[in-house]
Amino acid sequence: MIRFGLCCIFRDEPIRFRRTTARFPGSLSPADGRRRLADLCRRSASSLQQALAYCRGAGIGAFRINSQILPLKTHPDFGYAVADLPGGPEIESLFREAGRFARDHDIRTSFHPDQFILLSSPERQVVDRSVADLVYQAEVAEWTGADVINIHAGGVYGDKPGALARLAAHVARLPDMVRRRPTLENDDRSYTPADLLPVCRQLDLPLVYDVHHHRCLPDGLDEETATRRAMATWNREPLFHLSIPAAGWGGKDPRPHHDYIDAADMPACWCHLDITVEVEAKAKELAVARLMQDLARADGASGRSRPSSD
Repeated sequence: MIRFGLCCIFRDEPIRFRRTTARFPGSLSPADGRRRLADLCRRSASSLQQALAYCRGAGIGAFRINSQILPLKTHPDFGYAVADLPGGPEIESLFREAGRFARDHDIRTSFHPDQFILLSSPERQVVDRSVADLVYQAEVAEWTGADVINIHAGGVYGDKPGALARLAAHVARLPDMVRRRPTLENDDRSYTPADLLPVCRQLDLPLVYDVHHHRCLPDGLDEETATRRAMATWNREPLFHLSIPAAGWGGKDPRPHHDYIDAADMPACWCHLDITVEVEAKAKELAVARLMQDLARADGASGRSRPSSD
């Protein structure tokens, strides 16, 4: 059964995750700034509950939690521990309530930190900031039951083997609460599945196979082989990514994502696997719904039956 996943935000549904910049709390007194941050965190937890309830009603089996769900959490000047915010225990309780809802209704949750998470960087400060952000997301993952914190390998820095060695060393030293969750994803510019699979096997890390990235940056592996080898890295339900180019495969740049997914672009070898497929499309919940409908319609026309993702 394929469990389709929605990524982070909504296009049409009135469910919003509020953000802020450091300028706003910086314009307030320390006490007022903390109250403002506490309010944003409380609203984030409430929005997450709404998002998960929407997923349940729409038959969407997975939700990627926005990596900024706790705004400014690791900011060098305005960072905070949730427990130290006004109403901190209540905020944590709201996130845990969202986690119980997800577990009770079999909705998988995950994180995909921003591109500035660079464990392969040769700069210690960059790595330290990356680890701090991963620790924060692992804390929220504990509350919500998220089993994936998905990262990219980062830059090549003129020495791919050296960068991968740094990545492996830094992953191996992550705190336990983070180390249980990280996954690696192939990207569309630097690291292919063939590059990352040896690291995944070395560190016992799952590979999140992004087929769009693989099509942009091929490595000699066909999609079925890459799928099979990626699945072998998982000790739980594999999680993959699906998207298509905004301008089509014949366009000038195939990397930017389309609003929707053409069902014909989904690898045929995925169709009857027990996997999570996060749909990376700009139309968000509309794209997930259309893809599920198109696949069900195609199965009906061919006389096959596909289990729903409910």
